[in-house]
Amino acid sequence: MKTQIILVDFENVQPDLLPALALEDVKVLVFVGPQQLKLPIATVEAVQKMGAKAEYIRVSKQGPDALDMHIAFYMGRLSLKASDVFFHVIAKDRDYDPLIAHLRALQ
Repeated sequence: MKTQIILVDFENVQPDLLPALALEDVKVLVFVGPQQLKLPIATVEAVQKMGAKAEYIRVSKQGPDALDMHIAFYMGRLSLKASDVFFHVIAKDRDYDPLIAHLRALQ
């Protein structure tokens, strides 16, 4: 079974991650911006329970598409480590679709 990697642009979208966090073979990366000082406690608790299967990535500098570039970088990095993965990007924009298609074609 492919590992599901969920990358969340939490700066622009605050989805209910709790159902996804309960799935097997899931890794979650929650990207937060430098101005984002508060996170919902239910999300924080659920992410903590996942241990090494989840992490927060704090983007240190603010700028146009700064968080998006971090997500793209981590997708590339993770695709090198494991070829049997399926990426899910939760964000407001669809700019990730060509990158995901490209990564899929390389597998």
